[in-house]
Amino acid sequence: MRPLTEQETKVLFTKLANYTGNSLKNLIAPLPDGDRFCFRLNKDRVYYVRLSIANLATSIARDKLLSLGTCIGKFTKTGKFRLHITALEILSEHARWKVWVRPNGEMPFLYGGNIVKAHVGRWSDDCPEHQGVVVYNMNDTPLGFGITARSTAEARRLDPTGITCFRQADCGEYLRDEDNLFATT
Repeated sequence: MRPLTEQETKVLFTKLANYTGNSLKNLIAPLPDGDRFCFRLNKDRVYYVRLSIANLATSIARDKLLSLGTCIGKFTKTGKFRLHITALEILSEHARWKVWVRPNGEMPFLYGGNIVKAHVGRWSDDCPEHQGVVVYNMNDTPLGFGITARSTAEARRLDPTGITCFRQADCGEYLRDEDNLFATT
């Protein structure tokens, strides 16, 4: 487990800023007890972990360490960063834009579908196009996250079957992709 390089940090923060906006600095701000959270890379996966715990993990050999903290996502072979559904808890705390789906839209989303206008219950005001959003049900339970296909103003003029949000990850992945979600290679 090692700290991220400057290029890796830039790619990671660019991706996270798409979902969190200015709250990105709250992810690494010092905690009241003097500790802070940091990002560490193990193989190709990025973990969000307390610095004190990450320092303790240095005594474990890299090939023996499987996981530490919360897995945020992984770097692809081309150097891009892909967020995992395991980052949902962190993203939902700091989300700038949100979409709430109606009960009739929960299951299509959890089965891997995009969100259509007919399934949107509420939407954050003035959300721009191609912005990262966290998807909630009407009871404020986070279900996943995605990218807006249209701005809020354009989505209001769409027909009911028009796509308003492209799915990036949903809680259904824990069942659909359980074989390779936590794979160590």
